[in-house]
Amino acid sequence: MDLHKLLAPRAMAVVGASEKEGFGGDTCRNVLDYTTGEGVYFVNPRRQEVFGRKCYPSLADLPVPVDLVVLCTPQKTIEPLLREAAARGAKAAVVYASGYAEMGTPEGRQAEASLTALCRELDIALMGPNCAGFMNYTAGVAGFAFISDKRDRRGGVGVISQSGQLCLSLMDSPKLRFSCSISSGNSSVVTIEDYLDYLIDDPATRVIGLYLEGVTRPECFVACLRKAALARKPIVALKAGRSEKGSRVAASHTGSLSGADRVYDALFDKFGVIRVNDLEELAATTQLFSTLPALPRQPGVACVALSGGETAICADMGAAFGIDYPDLTGPTLEKLRAILPAYASPANPLDATATISYDADLYAQTLRALMDDPGVGMVILGYTLLPEIADPAIRFMAEGVEQVLRQGPCKPMVMLPFMECSRNAEYLDRLAGLGIPILPPPAYAFRVLGHLAKYLAYDPQAHSLEAAVPRRSGPVRRRTLSEAAAMEMLAGQGVPLPQGEVARDPEEAVRIAQDVGYPVALKIASPDIAHKSDAGGVRLGLTDAAAVRDAWSRILDNVRAKAPEAAIDGMLVERMLAPGLEVIVGAIRDPQFGPCVLCGLGGVFVEIFKDTVMLPAPVSEREARDMLGRLKAWPLLAGCRGNRPRDVAALAALIAAVSRFAVAHREDMVELDLNPVFVYEQDGGVRAADALLVLEEE
Repeated sequence: MDLHKLLAPRAMAVVGASEKEGFGGDTCRNVLDYTTGEGVYFVNPRRQEVFGRKCYPSLADLPVPVDLVVLCTPQKTIEPLLREAAARGAKAAVVYASGYAEMGTPEGRQAEASLTALCRELDIALMGPNCAGFMNYTAGVAGFAFISDKRDRRGGVGVISQSGQLCLSLMDSPKLRFSCSISSGNSSVVTIEDYLDYLIDDPATRVIGLYLEGVTRPECFVACLRKAALARKPIVALKAGRSEKGSRVAASHTGSLSGADRVYDALFDKFGVIRVNDLEELAATTQLFSTLPALPRQPGVACVALSGGETAICADMGAAFGIDYPDLTGPTLEKLRAILPAYASPANPLDATATISYDADLYAQTLRALMDDPGVGMVILGYTLLPEIADPAIRFMAEGVEQVLRQGPCKPMVMLPFMECSRNAEYLDRLAGLGIPILPPPAYAFRVLGHLAKYLAYDPQAHSLEAAVPRRSGPVRRRTLSEAAAMEMLAGQGVPLPQGEVARDPEEAVRIAQDVGYPVALKIASPDIAHKSDAGGVRLGLTDAAAVRDAWSRILDNVRAKAPEAAIDGMLVERMLAPGLEVIVGAIRDPQFGPCVLCGLGGVFVEIFKDTVMLPAPVSEREARDMLGRLKAWPLLAGCRGNRPRDVAALAALIAAVSRFAVAHREDMVELDLNPVFVYEQDGGVRAADALLVLEEE
C-alpha cells in the first residue's frame, strides 16, 4: 500500500458530490476551501455541476486516472465503486459509510471482512470505514466529511484519531496548526501504525497527537514508537480505557497490579510517549511542541509575572508538577535590581510588577537578563491575554519580546495566562508567529510543562527499545506451578533462591531440615494453592525436628479445611532467610505487548501501598535501576535516617534476570511473582523467599 496515494494524491475524485449538507456537500466545500491543486473531480450521476464545477456521471467518465477516491455514498454502494475506482487507476480510498464491524453484529463484521478482502485484492489503501476522512494541510488535500470555520491551519501538529468527532474538535481549536489531521475510523486496511509511520517520516510534522482506543498490530506499533523515540519526534497520546473494567482478574500480586491500561503506561514510559488525560491537555501539549522553534536545552525555568498573586500561583503550581525554578545567579540578580522598580524583589519566580509591562525596553531587558542566566532553559511570560482595548500592556510586552528575538540568541518562551485567554486572536497569532505558544490556565499549563520536562529528561539510549511481543495463537489452558516447581524452573536463571527441597512425609522433612540447617520454613506444595498463607499453609522459624513434625500436622489440617479439593505434592522445606527490606519483583504477560516486569515495595504492603513501577521486557540493569529510583520507597533502598544503603546493584541484576526469563518464556509465561524478595545491606545481595509462576499450555 502506498500512503502517499491516500494522503497526498496527484488526482482524486469525490463520489457522491453534492451541494446539500452532509458528507457529499461538506466534502466538496472542504475541497473548494483547502485543496490547492486542480486535480479534483466531482462524481454524481444526478448532477452536471456542483458549486460551479463540472460533475461527471461516473468514475469511468473521468478524463484522467485518479490516485484517490472519497466515497460519500451508502454502504451498499461501496464495493462496486471500489472496483470502478481500481479500473480508473485508484490505489486509495476514503470510506465514510458505517454499518461495519463497529456495530458489533455478525452482519457488520462480515461486511467489513468482505471490504477488507476486496481492498487487499485491488491493492487499495483504505481509510475507514466509519471514518471522517483527513485533511493534509501541508499538501493542500481535503478529504474530510465535516465543516469547520475556514482559516489557515497549516502548522506542525499531525493528528491521528480513532474518533472523528474528537478529530473535528481539535481542528476547531484556534490555537492549533496542523500538518495533517486523520480520522482513522475502523482502520480495517490502513491502520493506526501505518499512519504513525507516515507522520514520523513526514518533515512537516513536528509532533504527533494520537487519540487511541486500541492497537491491532502490536509489533508494528512498538516499531513505530522505537522509530519516533530515536528520531526524537514527540508522540502525545490520549489513550482511552483507564478504568478497571479493562483489567483482568489475576492470580498473583503482580497480575493484580498490572491491568491492561497500566501496560500502556509502561510502554509509553519506555518509549518516551507523553500520555495525557483529555482533549484539552492533548491540544495544549501538541501546541507547545509544535510552536516552540526549538526545545529547551536544559530543564531550568524562569518565570516572570506582573503581580505577587500571579507569582505565588506559578510557584505553587510549578512545585506541584515538578517544574525546576533554579535560583538566579548573583550577576542576574544585580541586573534585575538595576532594571526593576525598587519595590520589586528579584527572585525566581519573579514578581516584576506591572510597571515593566507598559515599557517595551524594560520588558526586553528583564527577559534578556533572565535568558542570560546559565541555569535557565526557558522563560514563562505570566500574563492573561486580554483584548488590547481592556489592557494595552500586551502591545508593549509583544514589542519587548520582538526586541529580544532580534538581539538573539534566544531561549524558548511560553505565555501563561491565569484565566481563559482566547479573547485576543490578533496577539495569539502574532505570538505564535514569534514561536511563543499561549498555554491554557495554570492547572493545565503546568501539567503540560511537566510533560515537556519529562520529555527533555528522556534518553532513548538509556532504554532497550524493544518489547517481546508474543506470537502464540489458538486455545490454551492455564497451570499454576507449586512454589517448588516454580523455583526449579528459575534455578540457574540468575534468581537467588533459598536452599530447600520438597518432602513427601514428616520424616523426610526432618531430614531435609537437618541437611539445609535450622531454622527452616515449611510450606504446602500444591499447584492448586496460589497464596499459601491464606490457606494456613506456611510455618516459619522452625528450630528442631519436633517443631517440623508439629508444623506438618498443623499445615495439613489447615489446608484440608480451607482447600479440601487441592492436590498436595508434599511440603517445601527451606532454610529460613535472614530478614531484609521486602520488595516484590514480578512479570506478567500482556496478550498484545508481551511480558512486563514489575518491582516495588513488597511483602504484606504490596497491595496496600501499591508502590510499584512497571516496564515492558526486556529490561536492562540500567533500566532496572531507573525503575527503582522512581519508587516512593526509594529512600529505603538508598539509605535514610542513618540506615545503610541496600544492595541496589544486586536488586537491579535480579530484575534484569526476571526480564530475561520472561522474554525467553514469552509464549507460555502468564505471571511470575517473587514476593517477598529480601534486599540486604550494600554488597549483601538479595534472596527471593517465595515464587509463584503461572504458565499457559496449548
